[in-house]
Amino acid sequence: MGKQTDELETGHERPMRADARRNLDAVLQAAMKVFAESGIDAPMRAIAAEAGVGVGTLYRHFPQRSDMIKAIIQREVDACVEAAATLREAHAPDEALGLWVQRLVDFVATKRGLGPALHSGDPAYQSLPDYVEGQLTPALQGLLDAAASTGAVRKDINARELLFACLRLATPASHGDLAEARRMVALLIDGVRFGAGQPNPGSANVPPSPKVRTL
Repeated sequence: MGKQTDELETGHERPMRADARRNLDAVLQAAMKVFAESGIDAPMRAIAAEAGVGVGTLYRHFPQRSDMIKAIIQREVDACVEAAATLREAHAPDEALGLWVQRLVDFVATKRGLGPALHSGDPAYQSLPDYVEGQLTPALQGLLDAAASTGAVRKDINARELLFACLRLATPASHGDLAEARRMVALLIDGVRFGAGQPNPGSANVPPSPKVRTL
């Protein structure tokens, strides 16, 4: 636990200083850890103690518990989007795709302990599913397009549908079985690679998937 400080800032009004950014990172990391271990009703003082900040700091910047939970989810989604670009620069397209979907499993794992809140029907969380889809679908589309251009994966893969499939298969990660989730998603990506460069005569007859809430 670090030295307590009340200098946490969210950066909504002005650019965040480096030390304030570190404090915010510490708070969100601490919140994920405490929520995973003790559930979403864990005392805020436990999160403050884990992060090494004052309780008043948490409430000033996260007036409601839901504000903190949304910040955690949005930060993890943003990290996934950044990872897609980084992987495309550092790896071959096919390898980048495979590594990114495993990163997606890790994203689901970070939601461990947050499920009850996300599925509570609380209006505070209504915007999260659209945020997740709106950010992750284009990131996955870019990876698919790059891999398809090299003939590594099929060209008729729908990025949105593949995203939902990965998120559903990754669900065991949110219950602590990260290895099983990784295996299932890896098998799915193997299927995406199968028959690359060949048309799928049945794909045109498959109706589009309905709007799915993944969080």
